[in-house]
Amino acid sequence: MNSSKSPGLAGFGVLKNTTCHTEKKISVFFSIIFMTVGILSNSLAIVILMKAYQRFRQKSKASFLLLASGLVVTDLFGHLINGAIAVFVYASDKDWIRFNQSNILCSVFGICMVFFGLCPLFLGSVMAVERCIGVTKPIFHSTKMTSRHVKMMLTMVCLFAVLIALLPVLRFRAYQIQASRTWCFYKTEHVEDWEDRFYLLLFSCLGFLALAISFLCNAVTGITLLRVKFKSQQRQGRSHHFEMIIQLLAIMCVSCICWSPFLVTMARIGINEARSKETCETILFALRMATWNQILDPWVYILLRKAVLKNLYKITSGCCGVHVINLHMWELSSIKNSLKVAAISESPVSSKQINQQPLSSMGQ
Repeated sequence: MNSSKSPGLAGFGVLKNTTCHTEKKISVFFSIIFMTVGILSNSLAIVILMKAYQRFRQKSKASFLLLASGLVVTDLFGHLINGAIAVFVYASDKDWIRFNQSNILCSVFGICMVFFGLCPLFLGSVMAVERCIGVTKPIFHSTKMTSRHVKMMLTMVCLFAVLIALLPVLRFRAYQIQASRTWCFYKTEHVEDWEDRFYLLLFSCLGFLALAISFLCNAVTGITLLRVKFKSQQRQGRSHHFEMIIQLLAIMCVSCICWSPFLVTMARIGINEARSKETCETILFALRMATWNQILDPWVYILLRKAVLKNLYKITSGCCGVHVINLHMWELSSIKNSLKVAAISESPVSSKQINQQPLSSMGQ
């Protein structure tokens, strides 16, 4: 039977000559650990975000909390669904022919891998854009960036990710079982058709685009916060500046470090599979690196909060015996103070008052 022509066995072509051998105990250990830690981390982050949303029902912070909640919920379901399927595959000794005759499970697995891979990257870029607008254009953000608009953006991002994940199925291209026989994705071996290359390059380009947007917007946000911090004489916004800069740096580092290997690997296979030297172990390592992004994302919001940073500063200053920053800067609301400083600096009324002060002094 020709496996390339039969839709039911389209994903089994790689099972004949498997070039990747993974030890079952180590692989099952990795899958269970990743799934458990991811579920616990994202569940804890959801609880923290829900409490924060109940405490701070401000327009300026509601949009950020909604986007962050969407990201954490997506990561949670990604670990839950993909992890459960992976553990089931390991428990079945990776015998796909026995439990995947119609290739339904592989298609579902591949769709979930693409969706839960791209959706957090898209949400991260949307969060970066939202923060950039909130810092650079606070008046526009407070009037136009409502909760309804944020929910619409979340819906559009999820629908777009679903469309990308369903694109091969709509084009009657089955997802392929990879060489390790532990997961399904686009075709990565013997890629000759332009459409198979297109899917790999589309996934990589969208991932790199999301990272580039996040990096650019976070850089603009960080520079703006630093400028406001050093130009403003008010001490109220400094806690927000310090907290936001640390979070932005952490999010950028985690996303770039975790996702770059997998995106680069898929792009190299899509550009020229014949000359690419990507082995099964390399692809599997890059996939595990990408999985760590969904594990570390919630810890950015769990650990890099104002209360935690304040305690860390106390411990560090107590151990080092250095007192650099007064701790009363942590007392006021960070988002409110940042918007106040930025709004005052951009308000036309303040500029008129500044221009009128020299005239009044000359008249006196």
